[in-house]
Amino acid sequence: MNKNNIDPKGLNSLLEVVSKKIGVAPEKLKKDLESGKFDSALSAMSESDANKFRQAVKNPKLVEKMMSSPQAKALYKKLSGE
Repeated sequence: MNKNNIDPKGLNSLLEVVSKKIGVAPEKLKKDLESGKFDSALSAMSESDANKFRQAVKNPKLVEKMMSSPQAKALYKKLSGE
């Protein structure tokens, strides 16, 4: 995905929701994610979910498969304003 195609309002809304859920400021969460740091996001996950996420990040084919799912495509369309 090209981050320049994502609707900034949609992205900010998503960051707001996630930041409230995990207790991290939206600006910090965005900065961490853009720099490839997932610690703040992982801290709110269960150990099982965090391990699954770490495995997915290490496996590009799994990430590609997840991103091609109908749910991921729908989320992308919503965020990109399509």
